[in-house]
Order: sequence, then C-alpha cells, then structure tokens
Amino acid sequence: MPELPEVETVRRGLAPAMEGHAIVLAKINRPDLRWPLPERMAERLQGARVLALRRRSKYLLADLSTGETLLVHLGMSGRMLLSGSPLAAFHHPHPAPQKHDHVVLHMDAGARITFNDARRFGAMDLMPTETAGQHWLLCDLGPEPFSNDFHEDYLLARLKGRASPIKSALLDQRLLAGLGNIYVSEVLHRAGIDPRRAAGRISATRIASLVPIIRQVLAEAIEAGGSSLRDHRQPDGELGYFQHTFRAYDRAGAPCPTPGCTGTITRITQSGRSSFYCPTCQR
Repeated sequence: MPELPEVETVRRGLAPAMEGHAIVLAKINRPDLRWPLPERMAERLQGARVLALRRRSKYLLADLSTGETLLVHLGMSGRMLLSGSPLAAFHHPHPAPQKHDHVVLHMDAGARITFNDARRFGAMDLMPTETAGQHWLLCDLGPEPFSNDFHEDYLLARLKGRASPIKSALLDQRLLAGLGNIYVSEVLHRAGIDPRRAAGRISATRIASLVPIIRQVLAEAIEAGGSSLRDHRQPDGELGYFQHTFRAYDRAGAPCPTPGCTGTITRITQSGRSSFYCPTCQR
C-alpha cells in the first residue's frame, strides 16, 4: 500500500494541473470502489474549482470551490495518472481508456486525471471542507512527521510504558501519520533498533533519535519519487526509485550495509507483516 512518500509524490505531480483549475467533466464509471462512491458524485464535482490539493497521512485531499473536499485513498493498487497537461513538466497524450479506469476528471486546461485501480481497494469520498478533519478516516490520525506537533517530547510521551514492539508502535497511525511497513523498517535499521524491542523499554536518547531519522528517510524517499515495488507510479507513469537505496526492506540474505557490520539482513514476521532487520547491529 502506498505510504506517505508515494502519496506526496502523487500530490506534487498532480498539483500543477489541478490547483486553480476547474473540473469541466467528471466521469464515474462504477458505483463503488472499496466502499460506495458518494451520491451524485459527478454532479458535485463538475464545475468545481480545485482551490488546494493537500495530503493528510496516506490520503489526498482536494479542497473545492463548492465548499466540499474530495478525499482519495489509493488503496493497494490505485493510481492517479495525468495526461494531456501543458502545465506539468511533461506532456503525455491521453491514453485509450483502460478496463480499470474508474473515475476520470477532465480539467479546464486540457489535463485529464484518471483514477485506475485494478483491485478496487481504493476509496473516494466528498465531505464539507470545514469539517474534513472529522471524517472517520482522518479524525484519529496522529501528527504529520514533518509537522511541529511531532517532536522528541511527543514521541517519548506516547511510547512511555508501551509494551508493544517498536515496529508495531510506529505503524500505529494514531501515533504518527503516514508511516508504513517499508519506511519503518528503513528507519529502525538506520537507528540501530531491533524491531522486536518493546517500545517502552528503549532509552529516551534512542527514541529521541528516531525523530530526525524518520524525517530524513521520508524526505529522501519523496525526493526519489517514492518506492515502486509493484503498483506505485508517479502521475506521469514513471516509477519511483527509492527501492534502489533500501538498506533493510526486502533485502533478506543480503549483507548489512552499516559500515563495519558483518551481519546479514534477516526477515521475520510481526503481526502478519514482514520485518527486515540486521540481528547484529540492531539491538
């Protein structure tokens, strides 16, 4: 599932073609994705101008001139593909319609944004902009990793006495928004922390060190266009490249890249998910 860097990459790719532009035609090709689509969705979108395109955790949020916000979740295989835009750094002609093109937005400057989702685990919804933060998918989310609300004192307070493994704690979207399996594995490897360690039993110094490491890993991933392992594509159809610099994730059996470490990256299962770490230098 796309994590914060992949969704932020999509947001940045779509923003030039969407922000400040009106949706002149909305084609809704099915009544549902993971859940039913909003009632009268095409009617509510057509004619609306996109005032801002933002991201909250793993969700895209398009604030509209109608006072509503369009929420988009990419799910497992969803893609937001951009074509025909003279405003972006590329100009792809509109491709022929595909089987899994479920929602297509035609913008006033000629761009077309297509939501394609083969597995239909994605989601879309419309809600009042002024109460968007109260939406059931957003209301319990923790702070954004790059926000001022995420800092050493916050993380120490939230992890104090917590018996769950640090890997599970950092995956909890109520504690911190946007991190997923890939980037937690990368963060913990750089921090030298065993993913199985009880979060509440890690020293304050090591917990504090996670804050800048989380930000650095995410910033590098965004700069690389995210990680393309299976489905992720940037809006222009290009792959992300951060997977080529993984230190731990999906590298089971490979030598640990930590300077001076002679260990080997190992894969274990935690709560049904794969964890990759070095038993030698992560303690």
